[in-house]
Amino acid sequence: MERWKGRVALVTGASVGIGAAVARALVQQGMRVVGCARSVDKIEKLAAECQSAGYSGTLIPYKCDLSNEEEILSMFSAIKTLHKGVDVCINNAGLAHNEPLLSGKTEGWRNMIDVNVLALSICTREAYKSMKERNVDDGHIININSMGGHRMVPSADEHFYCATKYAVTALTEGIRQELREANTHIRATCVSPGIVETEFAFRHHNSDPEKAAAVYESMKCLKAEDIASAVTFVLSAPPHVQIGDVQMRPVEQVS
Repeated sequence: MERWKGRVALVTGASVGIGAAVARALVQQGMRVVGCARSVDKIEKLAAECQSAGYSGTLIPYKCDLSNEEEILSMFSAIKTLHKGVDVCINNAGLAHNEPLLSGKTEGWRNMIDVNVLALSICTREAYKSMKERNVDDGHIININSMGGHRMVPSADEHFYCATKYAVTALTEGIRQELREANTHIRATCVSPGIVETEFAFRHHNSDPEKAAAVYESMKCLKAEDIASAVTFVLSAPPHVQIGDVQMRPVEQVS
C-alpha cells in the first residue's frame, strides 16, 4: 500500500457500514479519501476520529446525492479543483427496496437502478476521465458488489436488487475489457460479499426491524472491516496482477 500514500480515493456511501470501514482503512494507509453520502454528519465524525487516532491520511466529507448526475459531476469538479483528481474509485453506495418483480413499484426499481447501476457507471466514467487527464496509468476502480450479483436469492423482496448487482458483475468485466482496449494499466475489480452485519438489512426491511435483526442473528456474519481488508488486499496487489472478483461470505452462509 506504500505507493498509495498521499493519493486520492473516492469512496461513495461512506457514512456507514462498508463505506465507512473502507474510508477508515484507506485513511489509515495514508490516502486522502473523499467520502461522500447524502448526509455528511457521520463522515465528519469519522474524519475527526481518524485525525484523533493519528492516521497519516485525511478523510474529506462531501455531500452528494448519487441519484442525481449533476451532483456527481459537481463533486468530481470539486475534487479536481481541490485535490487534482481521483486515483482510486470505490463504488460502494448501494440500496435495496422491497419491490418484487411481479408487484413492485416502479419508483423503487428506478431508485435501485439510479444508485446501484447508473451512479456506479457515472462515477467510473468520471474517475477514468480524471485519471486519463493526469496520465495516471496505475489507478484502480473497485465496485462493491454482492453475492446477489452471482446468484438469485430465493426471496421476492431481493430479486430486483439482485438484478442490479448482476449488472455490476457485467459492468466490472466490461470496464476491465475497455481498459485493456485503451492500453492502460488501470485495473477494475469486484468485491462481492455475502451477508455483512451493517445497517443494510434494517434499511431494506425498514417496516420490519425484527426480520432485519433475524438476518444477522442467524449466523456469524461478515463485518464491514472484513470487506475493507479485502479492498486493501486488492489495492496492494502487484501492478501486473489483475484481481477480477473477490467473493466472500460467512462460513455458515448456505447460499
